[in-house]
Amino acid sequence: MVVNMIRTIGAIVFVVLFLVLSLPVLGLEWLYAKINKKGADITSLRIVQWAFQMVLAICGTKVIVKGEENVISNVPVLYIGNHRSYFDIVIGYSRCPNLTGFISKDTFKKIPILRTWMERLYCLFLDRSNTRDGLRVVLTAIDYIKRGISIYVCPEGTRTRTGEMAPFKEGTFKIATKTGCPIIPVAFSNTDDIFEKHIPWIKKTTVVIHYGEPIYPDSLEGDDKKHIGAYTQQAIAGMLEEDKELF
Repeated sequence: MVVNMIRTIGAIVFVVLFLVLSLPVLGLEWLYAKINKKGADITSLRIVQWAFQMVLAICGTKVIVKGEENVISNVPVLYIGNHRSYFDIVIGYSRCPNLTGFISKDTFKKIPILRTWMERLYCLFLDRSNTRDGLRVVLTAIDYIKRGISIYVCPEGTRTRTGEMAPFKEGTFKIATKTGCPIIPVAFSNTDDIFEKHIPWIKKTTVVIHYGEPIYPDSLEGDDKKHIGAYTQQAIAGMLEEDKELF
C-alpha cells in the first residue's frame, strides 16, 4: 500500500511539474512553428511522448508490445482501440510513430496547459451528449487525415467498467471510409489494473498493447464494409482473447 501511494504521488507531482515547467517550452514551440510548422509538430509530439513514458516508468508499468510491425508509418492511419483505462491513452499515444491527434471527451478541455498541448497536437474534444458535435469532430478528423495527421479513437465512447467491450460507434469509422485510410486495430489488456481496479492508488502492473493487421475499408465487401465498426471490434476481441494467456 505504501509503495502504491508513493507511485501515485510521484506520478501526480511529475504531471503537475511537467505542465507548469512546459509553459516556456510551449512558447518556444509556437515560435518554432512560425519557421517550421512540421518540425514543431514533431518536436511537440516527442516531448509529450517522453512525458507519457516517464509517467509509465514512475507508475512501474511494464508494457508488452505485440504486432508493432502492423503499424504503418508512411501514411496517416485511424487507430481504433478498446478502452479500459485512462492509461490506454498514455500507453497508446506514447508509441505513435508519426503526428497523431486523439479524440478525447471535452472535460479535458477544462484543464489549463494540458488543453494547449492537446490542441498543439491536433487532439479533438468531443461533447458526447451533442450529436452535432460528434459530426463536427468526425469532419475535422477527416480533414486531418487528408493533411497527413493520424487519428486515435476509442469508439466505445467511454471506459468499460466490466471488462467487456461496448458496441463500437459506427459513425467514427467514417473517418476511414471517407478517406480510404488504413485502420489499425489496437487491443489493450490489463490496463485497468494500473489504477481503475484500486482507485485511488496506482499499482505496478504488466499490460499489453497489441496491434492487429491493418484493415483497408475499400477492400471490404458486403456486411463487413457496411458494418466496419463491428468488423473492427471483432478483430480486437480476437486479440484480447489471444492475450488472456499472458495473465
